[in-house]
Order: sequence, then C-alpha cells, then structure tokens
Amino acid sequence: MSVKLGVPSKGRLMDKTFDWFGARGVRLGRAGSEREYAGRVEGIDNLELVLLSAGEIPRELAAGRIHLGVTGTDLVREKLGRWQQRVEEIAGLGFGHADLVLAVPRAWVDVSTLDDLDAAAAAFRAAHGFRLRIATKYHRLVRDFLRDAGVADYRLVDSQGATEGTVKNETAEAIADITSTGDTLRANHLKLLDDGLILRSQATLFRTRAVALEGADRDTMVELLKQLGVD
Repeated sequence: MSVKLGVPSKGRLMDKTFDWFGARGVRLGRAGSEREYAGRVEGIDNLELVLLSAGEIPRELAAGRIHLGVTGTDLVREKLGRWQQRVEEIAGLGFGHADLVLAVPRAWVDVSTLDDLDAAAAAFRAAHGFRLRIATKYHRLVRDFLRDAGVADYRLVDSQGATEGTVKNETAEAIADITSTGDTLRANHLKLLDDGLILRSQATLFRTRAVALEGADRDTMVELLKQLGVD
C-alpha cells in the first residue's frame, strides 16, 4: 500500500498545486501525456499521486480511497454532509480564491440585504403565485445560509451552466454562485447583497478521517506533513 494524494487533473489549479508542493521539496507531475491521469512523485517515498477532477476529490476523501486531497473548500462543504466528521482541513494553499455569493438584479433598488430579499420573496410569491427562484450549483450551502438568515419564501433551481445568465434568460430571479472579481455579475446586471457572502473558498489540503494509516504509511504521512510544514 502507499499514501494516496489526490490533486486536480488539469488547469491552473493543477499547475499551482504542483508549484506549491514543489516549493516544499515534493515534486509532482504527470507520468505521461496530457491525456493520461497517471502521476509521478519525487522527493518522498511511498507517496502515490492520483489525478482527479476537483469535484471528485471530496467524495474520494470521504470514502478513504485517497488519504490526502487538494480541492476547494466550497466543494468539500457542498458535497459532504457533516464534512468535519469526514475530512480534516490541513492547510489553505493560498490560491484558487473565490467567494460564494448571493446576487440579485441591479434593478432591484430596494433589495440590498437578506431582510430585503425575504420581503421581496414574500411579495413575489403573492404577485406571481410561485416562489422566487434562486439558481445555483451549491444547494446545500445556499439552503443552510438562507435558513440561518430566516429567508424562507424561495426555491432553488439547479444550474450547471452559466448561472449568471439565468436571470436574463428568465429561468431564475436571483443567483448564488462563485465569483473571483464580480466582473461577470456586473456584466449580467447583477449586484451582490451587502450581507450575501456565503463562503470564502480557496484551494485547501484535506486529510481523510475514513481510514487510519499504520506502519510505513503512517510514517510517510508524518514525514510528508512535516516536509510541507503543516504537521
């Protein structure tokens, strides 16, 4: 057996993860072509690199099929119920920053807070006969956030495409989505609620709680975390 490290399989998140580990003496890379998902590791023995999509990593960690994984905090908290019982947050890596936010049409001049949204949602239902729709990919996080804020008269609609376009396309009245700069929201005539920040996310190193390592694998984990400076 070996200690398995899951890393995003493509894009800037993969490149920056490789850079972060490389700066700490653990060199990661692909074992073959860009189309292959085999990885290679130099700088520490008994560590196996597993290349996965960022969205797969929370599930693989929770199942114990990988022992460490790099993915966004938003994905872990969205995909894993009771996430703190299933994975341990080891370290934020300082890149992949994005905010999960609640946004409404800029034309809603009287709606700037969650309390305003609650009142608008009640008025919307009275006027239209159905609940105000919020488009999102993050159902768990948004539902929990709105429940804690006391907003009730809405329904979530799933969006796996360009969430910001759903208001213009009249498939939703508001959205909850990840943004880095807010430029896409502004381009689609949307505005953030003043208290609409749901989660600040970044690329983070997580450890599974599903399996307890023993013997050489436990020693590898201790040595790796020490080398990374996060033990």
